[in-house]
Amino acid sequence: MVNKKWNVQKTLLIVGEGYHDEAFLNHVKRLPGACGNGVKITIKNARGKGALNVIDHAEKLSRNFGYDHVAALFDTDTDWSSKAAQKAKQAKIQVLLATPCLEAMLLRCIDKVPGDPHQLKDQFAPFVGNAPGKPESYIANFNLAALQAIRDQELTINDLLLLFNL
Repeated sequence: MVNKKWNVQKTLLIVGEGYHDEAFLNHVKRLPGACGNGVKITIKNARGKGALNVIDHAEKLSRNFGYDHVAALFDTDTDWSSKAAQKAKQAKIQVLLATPCLEAMLLRCIDKVPGDPHQLKDQFAPFVGNAPGKPESYIANFNLAALQAIRDQELTINDLLLLFNL
């Protein structure tokens, strides 16, 4: 009988609220040095509907696949509440809060002051080549150096970089 050595990897699930979150998370996953130290990272999309939906989606995936660590990235402008926080805590899901939304948080990262909340997606689009749903669109303005430079001011970026071992 041949003994096989099993390489055990830690697993991390990060669920983004929508397509832009998923694209940004996949961009960060592709940065040099990410996914090091034997961590297998899975990115999923909850397809919108606010914080509670993202937490529910992450909880279901975690239950079905048994990830070692689970995190959820979502905007705070849609149903983020003490109820949602409690649900995440009970499910042992690390929350990554994009305040008030992903676009505003990323605009702050490149020293652009977010304007009218209803126009943030339009204000943000030129900085990702008008293609915020594609991971490669984030390379020019949101490279590793840019994200590391803002991590002290944007705690969610810091938490995200820590999850990716960056």
